[in-house]
Amino acid sequence: MDKHSVELLAPAGQWQSLVAAVEAGADAVYLGGKAFNMRVHRSDFNFDDEQLKAAIDFAHARNVKIYVTLNNLISAEELAPLEKFLRYLDDIQPDSILVQDLAVINLVRKLGIKIPMHASVMMNTHNTQAVELLKTFGITRVVVGRELTLAEVSLIRERTGIEVEYFMHGDMCFAESGQCIHSGVVFGQSGNRGRCMKPCRWNYKLIDEETGETLNDWSYKLALNDMCMFRHIPDLIQAGVVSFKIEGRMRPPEFVSRLVKTYRREIDAYLADPTGYSVDEERWKNLYANRVRDFTTTFAFGAPTVRDIGLTGEREPKIFSRAVVEPALDDAAVKEIFASERPISKKLVPSPQSLVPKLSARVSTLESARAAMEAGADLIYVGGEVFKPLKPWTLSELKKAVDIAHSAGKKIVLATPRTSKDKDLAELSEIFSQAINFDGVLVGNLGALNLVKQLTDLPLYADVSFSVFNPVAAEFLQSLGAVQATASLELGFAQVRSVVEGSSLPIEVIVHGATESMICDHDIAKLYLPDYDEFATPDKLNRHYALEDEAGEVHKLRVDQFKRWHIFFGKELCLLPYVEKFFGAAALRIEAQNYSPEIAAQVVKAYRDAIDGIPHSELRIPNCLFGAGVYRFKQSKNSVSG
Repeated sequence: MDKHSVELLAPAGQWQSLVAAVEAGADAVYLGGKAFNMRVHRSDFNFDDEQLKAAIDFAHARNVKIYVTLNNLISAEELAPLEKFLRYLDDIQPDSILVQDLAVINLVRKLGIKIPMHASVMMNTHNTQAVELLKTFGITRVVVGRELTLAEVSLIRERTGIEVEYFMHGDMCFAESGQCIHSGVVFGQSGNRGRCMKPCRWNYKLIDEETGETLNDWSYKLALNDMCMFRHIPDLIQAGVVSFKIEGRMRPPEFVSRLVKTYRREIDAYLADPTGYSVDEERWKNLYANRVRDFTTTFAFGAPTVRDIGLTGEREPKIFSRAVVEPALDDAAVKEIFASERPISKKLVPSPQSLVPKLSARVSTLESARAAMEAGADLIYVGGEVFKPLKPWTLSELKKAVDIAHSAGKKIVLATPRTSKDKDLAELSEIFSQAINFDGVLVGNLGALNLVKQLTDLPLYADVSFSVFNPVAAEFLQSLGAVQATASLELGFAQVRSVVEGSSLPIEVIVHGATESMICDHDIAKLYLPDYDEFATPDKLNRHYALEDEAGEVHKLRVDQFKRWHIFFGKELCLLPYVEKFFGAAALRIEAQNYSPEIAAQVVKAYRDAIDGIPHSELRIPNCLFGAGVYRFKQSKNSVSG
């Protein structure tokens, strides 16, 4: 091993930070333009076109690489400026671009851009199948999901040969990257578009959902401490990590300089003498004394514990927002937007009747599947995540659901989890060894898509976890074999319309149900549930719990069979009063996973009647508050118009 065995990758939000990082010993620096990146809160940060070229020239003259972050989701109104920006980057030739949106990959290919691409952590990559597919797109490096242990990272590296970049220091998200839409829905400022208002840094209390009893009082339960792998540099190197990434593009130059110098010296000390290496305790003391938050190694060596959470909030450097009441169904802004916007018009249809959307429902039990079909659903999604106390679908139940559906002239589509590790995909593959005549597969991630394509020729439906924000991303999914995609839940109505009308791929819109604000791998029961013990009291997970925020919103908590926790919005999405506006979509989906068969039937019947032009009765669901989600806002705030 020598200095070139690993790369120390530093952040830069301004020119002075770039100089500080280079002079302190960074091998590479990542930075963003004035748009299309994950740090667009402040106009005095990031680099304009002229500065980008100067940064590349400055760094290359000193044998340092420049990676340009092009890693947020792109809405349709940003596509033309994005194409122009990509052509400019091709002229000035940074060493790579960091990407999240499939539209960027698609445009790089279409425009013949000759810049290597790295997959952002926002692509939520957790499995070998996804990496192998990304490689075929021209991705040369992956920033793996933060939920992976170093042992899992090592296996992905060995099996695929891909370069692995790993966050070694800085601010961490509680939710899985790319699977948190709380800020985007509640504030119209998407964390997937560089505008996160950090609801994970709010004050919450844990309550019993049924009784309202406080089980764990107010604290900052989702406020994960800062990643720090300083004491584990050998572990990173031995795991095959080639790029050590420091988070902090909004940090001042002196902060960047100190961190880079500290890690530079420690990495070099190990590379110079691996057998005689030991942590420099003086460097450690200095690093620890100047910490912002307390430190954690997150999932590198196993699941985080309570000590990895900043419960008191006393070391939180900045509060971006406070909890707010989510918009109700009769919210004035919601009414105004739907009153002023024209309906979606789907142009690419063979006949006027094709404008009538299909009605789909995702359910968790065979009884709910039967009830939804009898109430008028055209298509049922089964399988995938199932929330306790319900049990996962058995093979016999899946077969029975198919038989019932086909007897009734309905379609059954198998759902896959939104997040999949290699183990999860191995279990999924077993389903396809059975003779079950599904009508398609709803894939939750690129790895599942890649695997399913190898195992079957069934039609592929792309789930909402793909975060489809624009027609170019939809087109790319279509090129991968998708017959339908789901519009992101962070899109304002006009933006949904632009995706549906601009895409040759049929688009489904989720119009009703409990929707997740975050999906996370942290074990909330172990962290906060009193007297919970996975050996002695596993039955405690058969009760339902919730997080209450300071605005009084109660966020349901559910845990699935993969031990992932789902945090829901305080209000369930209900677009029934405005559903006619969405009739140009290919399908309207009801998320009925949390519903009993009776309630699932009631909801499906109401939407069936609305689609068929029949007067429908008012929905009445016990202990349920309806809201309009992101539709309080005209659009998800982008990075071009500000």
